[in-house]
Amino acid sequence: MIPWLSEAPVFPPLATALAEPNGLLAAGGDLSPQRLLAAYRNGIFPWYSAGEPILWWSPDPRMALFPDEFKISRSLAKTLRNADYEVRLDTAFDDVIRSCAGTPRDGQAGTWITAEMQQAYRALHRLGYAHSVEIWIAGKLAGGLYGIALGQAFYGESMFSHARDASKIALAHLCAHLKRRGFGIIDCQMKTAHLASLGARPIARRDFAARLDELCLHGDAPGLWPATAIDGHFRREP
Repeated sequence: MIPWLSEAPVFPPLATALAEPNGLLAAGGDLSPQRLLAAYRNGIFPWYSAGEPILWWSPDPRMALFPDEFKISRSLAKTLRNADYEVRLDTAFDDVIRSCAGTPRDGQAGTWITAEMQQAYRALHRLGYAHSVEIWIAGKLAGGLYGIALGQAFYGESMFSHARDASKIALAHLCAHLKRRGFGIIDCQMKTAHLASLGARPIARRDFAARLDELCLHGDAPGLWPATAIDGHFRREP
C-alpha cells in the first residue's frame, strides 16, 4: 500500500518506506511551499497528471548531474562562444514555466506541469527558491529551464527550446553559475538518454539522500538570482 499523506508536510522516511520499484513513495497532500520544500529536502518530488491525486516519487537509482561533469560537445562549444544570444536569470520565470508546460514533446500527449503545479512553483519563485535560466535571441525568449535551489543543491524540473540548442545553452550556463556558487549536484530525477549524453549519471538513492543531508545545510539564503550573473561566461574562454 502506498501511504496517503496527512495534512502535515511530513513524508515517509526513505530508509523505511516500502517504495514501489519505480520510485512511487506516497500520494495525497498538497503543493504548499512548506510541503514542496520538505519533499525536495528529502529527495522527493511530485509528478502526476491532471485529474489524478498528487503522487510523490523518489526513484532508485536517481539521475544526477554534477556541475563539473557537464559534457560540452564540439558543436555546442562553438555555439556557446559564437551564437548571438543573451542569458538572463529570474527575469521571466512565469514565461519559462509556461513554455515548459506548453512545448510539445516526443511521446507525450500532454504535460505534467498542470496549472496547479505552475501556481505552486510560482509561489516558490516569489519566496526565492525557484529559479529560471533564460536564453534570449533577438529580444525573444528562445529557451530555458527552471528548478529549485536548496542550500547548495539544485533540483532541475523542466526545460524547453524554441531554437537549436537553446535548452543546452541554458544548462551549460546553469552549471557554470552553480559551480561558482559552490553547488554540488543537480537533481535530474529520471534517467533519459538525453540527460546521459550531457553528463548526468544514475546514483543510488541512499547516496543521493546523503549528499542532500550535507549540501542543504550550506549556501546562500533564498532570493532572486542576479539577472545577468552568468551572461558571457563562455565567450570569455579562448
